[in-house]
Amino acid sequence: MTSVLGISAFYHDSAASIIIDGKIIAAAQEERFTRLKHDSSYPKNAVNFVLSYANLTLSDVDSVVFFEKPFLKFERLLETYVAFAPKGFSQFTKAMPTWLKDKLFQKNQLIKYLKAHDKNFIDENKLFFSEHHLSHAASAFYPSPFNEAIVLTSDGVGEWATTTVAIGNGKDLEIKKEIHFPHSLGLLYSAFTYYTGFKVNSGEYKLMGLAPYGEPRYYQKIKDNLIDIKKDGSFKLDQSYFDYATGLRMTNSKFNSLFGQKQRDSKSERLTQFHMDIAASIQQLTEEIMIKMAKSLREEYQIKNLCMAGGVALNCVANGKILDEKIFENIWIQPAAGDAGGSLGASLAYWHLHLNKNREVNINDSMKGSYLGQEFDDKTVSEKLNEIGAKFEILEESEIYDKTTDSLINGGAVGWFQGRMEFGPRALGARSILGDPRSENMQKNLNLKVKYRESFRPFAPSILEEDKEEWFDIYTSSPYMLMVAGVHNSKIIQMSKEEKKLFGIDKLNIKRSNIPAVTHVDYSARIQTVSKKKNSKYYNLISKFKEKTGCPVLINTSFNIRGEPIVNTPEEAFNCFMGTELDTLVIGNCFLNKKDQDPSLKKDYKYKFELD
Repeated sequence: MTSVLGISAFYHDSAASIIIDGKIIAAAQEERFTRLKHDSSYPKNAVNFVLSYANLTLSDVDSVVFFEKPFLKFERLLETYVAFAPKGFSQFTKAMPTWLKDKLFQKNQLIKYLKAHDKNFIDENKLFFSEHHLSHAASAFYPSPFNEAIVLTSDGVGEWATTTVAIGNGKDLEIKKEIHFPHSLGLLYSAFTYYTGFKVNSGEYKLMGLAPYGEPRYYQKIKDNLIDIKKDGSFKLDQSYFDYATGLRMTNSKFNSLFGQKQRDSKSERLTQFHMDIAASIQQLTEEIMIKMAKSLREEYQIKNLCMAGGVALNCVANGKILDEKIFENIWIQPAAGDAGGSLGASLAYWHLHLNKNREVNINDSMKGSYLGQEFDDKTVSEKLNEIGAKFEILEESEIYDKTTDSLINGGAVGWFQGRMEFGPRALGARSILGDPRSENMQKNLNLKVKYRESFRPFAPSILEEDKEEWFDIYTSSPYMLMVAGVHNSKIIQMSKEEKKLFGIDKLNIKRSNIPAVTHVDYSARIQTVSKKKNSKYYNLISKFKEKTGCPVLINTSFNIRGEPIVNTPEEAFNCFMGTELDTLVIGNCFLNKKDQDPSLKKDYKYKFELD
């Protein structure tokens, strides 16, 4: 038996993963344990969890692999400051002490952290370093259901690379092309995230969700001034509009002048039609680049399968456009596409490339539905709920489905906590808040009364795998909620002439389909297809809802409030339940009604977490 521990840390979304004999055993993000969203610290808790789940001590582990190479990143930092000098000198002097003290000598730091887990861990030769984009590519290809694939990775920046193309074949994976910093699609999108007042490295999905409310009025201006796009999708950015290479800001005064407004202050300024149009413009440009890349790669390599990873791969709208174009026969995207997934990719790259181990391809993929985190048996759940004074009943599994669907049909919002926690940013029916998609008020109510977030934010539908083509314009599975597709024409309600004249947020309250709570203003939806094989409990719940209503769809959003990481433990689930207007909580076979709970246990924690 050979085990490999993968670690990603120190930038954002720290995580740990473990594989044994090439099989994925466990993976988790540090934020779920520390309750700090996008936690970048060394993933002490995540490492402890994956080791415990694998029933190993650190000394038992054969190899530890970090997801990138600090020396290469330091080289990029130095060369960048030299290239832009004297601009950014003050920031350079601030950054150097941190690098020289901690980051440059990360091997020593990592060994120190590792020894804290296990004093018997003394073999420094067990520690290895992958490259950032190789880790991403490995996370996408090796768990995929393909023996051969093009692997496209796009994010902010790794060591030098911002976009890479790799070819995977069997156990082999080779990077063929790269675009280097400071030219980055991920950083370009983050620059617009920053400009519209959202938080970089967390608010990009808000920008994507805002885009359908606007018109791409600034698309050509962006294209004419900020970026030079080649026929194959490669590009260069005009750095005179950006400060991210050497400063603490993403954009500058020249950028502001180009669009005629300064950066939005999210604390004092409301979103306007201008911001919606900006969002629509950069989204359209992103889609154009990704489609051009996909077409060019398919033509060049003549390979029918595409794998994707990196932060840009979380842009599910762009993914859906690539799918619509039918450039590739099959597409598979790593569900933990961001830096967290780098921990898994690092261990897989080491196993197949360094140790030269063969690969077994699973036709359903090897991610186990991305349910790779912590789980709690019913006995433990009951004990923890009793300790905190919760009132609950323990039901048979069939009763759980029956009572939960009744709550949903009666307009209730349900906290659903089952099995192993998801790995990656999406709740996939293990740590989810559920609702009835047929409700005209559910989207607004969930946003304002449960999630405490902006009303424009869309919700995703979970649909039974076998029913997807009847309800949505999608021909492939989307188990990880990383594809956007249109609602099927048979379910659409056409807008009147007066309704079509509406702009911006005014579009929100228009009933656009038979499932209005999950239908975005452009008649699209971010789809999760649910199969019995990957999540039988969630599948059975949706099946029961379909049996009672004829609708095989549920609203699925992450079990948390705005700014909070997804809940990990029964106690956290109960706190969220009591701190929001959730009506029902289901943890394993424990069923809780809000009206049965002691009012003194109610928590007002909407301001506990830093808003993203």
